[in-house]
Amino acid sequence: MGCGLGKSKQQMQKSIRAAVLIQRWYRRYVARLEIRRRCTWNIFQSIEYAGQQDQIKLYNFFVFLMQHFTPASSESKALETFHCYESIEVSNSYTGPRLTFPLTFCGVSKLVETFKHRQKLHARYVLQLLGETAKLLRILANINHVSTSYTKEITICGDLHGHLEDLLLIFYKNGLPSGEKPYVFNGDFVDRGKNSLEILLILFGFLLVYPHDVHLNRGNHEDHIVNLRYGFTKEVLGKYRVHGKKILKLLKKIFCWLPLATVIDHKVLVVHGGISDATDLDTIARVDRHKMCTTGNSDPMPQNGCIHNEVRGGGCYWGPDVTEEVLGRHGLQLLIRSHECKQDGYEFCHNRRVLTIFSASNYYEVGSNRGAYIKLGPDLVPHVVQYQASQTCRELSLRQSVGWTERSALQALREQLFVHTSHLIAAFQDLVGSFHNVFVSGMVSLRDWASATESVLKLGLPWRVLRPQLVSSTCSGMVDYQQWIRELTITKPNLETMYKNHSNLETIFRIIDTDHSGSISLEEFRQTWKLLCSHIQTEISDDAIDDLAKCIDFNKDGSIDINEFMEAFRLVDLSTGPKVTE
Repeated sequence: MGCGLGKSKQQMQKSIRAAVLIQRWYRRYVARLEIRRRCTWNIFQSIEYAGQQDQIKLYNFFVFLMQHFTPASSESKALETFHCYESIEVSNSYTGPRLTFPLTFCGVSKLVETFKHRQKLHARYVLQLLGETAKLLRILANINHVSTSYTKEITICGDLHGHLEDLLLIFYKNGLPSGEKPYVFNGDFVDRGKNSLEILLILFGFLLVYPHDVHLNRGNHEDHIVNLRYGFTKEVLGKYRVHGKKILKLLKKIFCWLPLATVIDHKVLVVHGGISDATDLDTIARVDRHKMCTTGNSDPMPQNGCIHNEVRGGGCYWGPDVTEEVLGRHGLQLLIRSHECKQDGYEFCHNRRVLTIFSASNYYEVGSNRGAYIKLGPDLVPHVVQYQASQTCRELSLRQSVGWTERSALQALREQLFVHTSHLIAAFQDLVGSFHNVFVSGMVSLRDWASATESVLKLGLPWRVLRPQLVSSTCSGMVDYQQWIRELTITKPNLETMYKNHSNLETIFRIIDTDHSGSISLEEFRQTWKLLCSHIQTEISDDAIDDLAKCIDFNKDGSIDINEFMEAFRLVDLSTGPKVTE
């Protein structure tokens, strides 16, 4: 009897030890996956912010192009634009919704169903809806003031960036906007995603039906020049080839008239980017918002103070002391902002007085982040609701999800390394130039490889940790940088500059193509090259441009389309000078 009890006790102890070992193994397993997940996140975010640095640097250049190539429109012409839909006929074969104005809840509900089934709204109704929206926005104040009550909560959504599935999921979980269910949408409705226009039309539709219960703040992507680079302009022209120009013209005006902030119960400030030590709501309430540029980037930081945002290349970082001062000066208790993608869809900081909300799930890649929205009642305590819009992601295990996003992030990183191939070679040569024997062998230490790579890309990444995924082989802790560079060369060497400037070139083309015809003249072709080379500080002679033009098969009318334009850029090696290559 006693012997049996002893064996039972021993078996129990063995089972406990086995359970403890399994638990320790699982915790280490999850911890390693979490490290990989965070590293992947850092890659995505660093690359995005590096792109924003480039965008900020080019913004003034693009403004210059717009001023020189875009004819100014008078106010009378602007008013005419509101009624440009009247001459557009709707054929009997059109099966989509036929909107009537003033728009009703039934009408906008049909619009939601139309887009849910990936159908397109007729251009006449798009223009009519946008025209009505423009007229409404012009009479709104710079700052929306709204109130909660014990019978209704306010829902606050962050960046959507063209992710229609996220907006539809929010409506499914939370309900459609109405007088009993008010919403605040905190900017960055467009760009990056594929359904930016559909999101705008849905939000504008609900704004027209419930002007006192649906509030839209302007984000930094509600800007026509930013849209040229990040996809929205291309989306509109692709979906509405005949009337896309009119739609973009109206949207440019609408974006300029979007309100800048929302204040809830005089206690909660909702603004897209954030604040600075110079933020003053009274000043914001008085500015001429349709002349304001909102491309600056403000992000919170843990340290006190307010400094230039070097990571994004513009705007500022502000600390908890700035939060306390600005909120205290205006009698506020909470700042809700968006602008930054967060892995969990939200993040508190500054002693929980700043809350970032981001509503586009899978922003970088499927599984990269969750989306979230906020429900705010009269107690002004924010309740966060998280979600994942991708069915694919919900079906993946944690390991599969991390692996999926990791592969995508590493591919994006390799492309960035390729873009900077020539600068990497120069950095390695400078590094080992004083060590002749090392230079000949082409070998550098792992530490020097990481240091040189960071000095070129400036992404702030843990390069030594990433080395196994980026470098195929090492020898005694040394990296053959010459072999590594050869492995990075994913296409012809003279395409490096094209790869680096591809989005800039396409943006410039679309700016110069003022009538959105898809082509530019020979003279505009020459002007483009002069301006681009001036911006990137590379000299190119008129003769070189003429020689380049001779290599291009211009159309009979002397024009060139965007594909031919990009092919012309392939023929020029700007990294070594203005020579035309074979």
